[in-house]
Amino acid sequence: MPGHLRLLYLSLLLTRLADQILLFTVPLVVFKLSGSAAWSGIAFFCEALPRYAAFPVCGALCDRVSTLKLIRWSQRWRSIVCVGGVLGFAVHGSLAWLVVISAGAGVLTTQGFMAREAMLPRIFHGDAYRKSLSYTQIADQLGTVLGPLAAAGLLGISHWEYVVLAAAAIFLVSDITFSLWAAGRQIPMIDREEPRRNWLAPYRIAFMHIVAIPGLLEVSVLAAGVNLVVGVTLATSAAMFTGVYGQTASAYAWLQVAGSIATVVVLMFVAHVKLPARASGATSYLLIVLGGLLTGWVSLPFVYAAGFVAVIGFDKMFSVFMRGVRQRLIPAEDFGKTVGLIALLNNLTQPLAGLLVGFFAARLGTASVILALTLWMASIGIALVARAAPGGRRAAWLANIEEA
Repeated sequence: MPGHLRLLYLSLLLTRLADQILLFTVPLVVFKLSGSAAWSGIAFFCEALPRYAAFPVCGALCDRVSTLKLIRWSQRWRSIVCVGGVLGFAVHGSLAWLVVISAGAGVLTTQGFMAREAMLPRIFHGDAYRKSLSYTQIADQLGTVLGPLAAAGLLGISHWEYVVLAAAAIFLVSDITFSLWAAGRQIPMIDREEPRRNWLAPYRIAFMHIVAIPGLLEVSVLAAGVNLVVGVTLATSAAMFTGVYGQTASAYAWLQVAGSIATVVVLMFVAHVKLPARASGATSYLLIVLGGLLTGWVSLPFVYAAGFVAVIGFDKMFSVFMRGVRQRLIPAEDFGKTVGLIALLNNLTQPLAGLLVGFFAARLGTASVILALTLWMASIGIALVARAAPGGRRAAWLANIEEA
């Protein structure tokens, strides 16, 4: 890997590390203080909804503003949000500040992610783009491996405020690293000015692409099903592993690490072995369904851990498949706005899963909610496969996916 790319991937790793520290801290602290899986689900909803609702706006910005500027702004302002939230807690002393910090940082994370998504296909092309997707996700997952360990270690010796301040410092270091990468090479002209239009025009264009291009709508529906299971897994993992199975916070951190290591292994395989797109998507989809069933089947801690690892590990394999399809099918000039709207539609099911846990976990049991949402994901896949009969759009969307 060229040296200048190492700086880019290091910046991504540090950003993910800081972001994961925040994501790890919220549900664990909320559950420990409330002792309720329902409250953990509601906290996850409050944390995740702003993060995903921002996708369309952030995507449209990526077609109008320099993606390099957007990435740097997202890193700097995340640091400011963390420090400001800690100061707010010092003044008002409410646990709600933890959720506010995560929600604010989540919106800025979305902006950084969308800017990266718009930047990469304009720098890398063909097989190099596929490899860049795998390497960026590997950087993300290495940060995810270290994030839970760092958060658990810091929470063991200090209050959560200091954990948030540590995340703020890491965001600043990430910004410095990204600046060195940008200054150390020739950056191609990847941004353009758009004529002034009605503010709804970008979203109308994006919606028309989703409806008109065979494959985009179908892949988006599949991704929504995947994120439903990923969302319920993330929303309930602290309650299930530390509550139902009686494991410690350290064991929970190692569970997160195991999922991240599995993801890195899967992504290394994707980066070096070129599978047909349909095979990659189908394999990852089926394994996520299997993982969801294992997490909902209350048995032994290692059975839950196996299911958790399958869901988290193969989610990123499905993501590489999905992003490759999008990169090929969406016109370059409308890439940011279209991906932003697709990401919103895909990811709203994650906070929805947290909300469903909040409403039904106390009545039906957390495991029953997990199983119900997993079966719903499986039914989505079965319905789309049954729909893929020969002729017209039904065959065209599968053909587009296979060529991606």
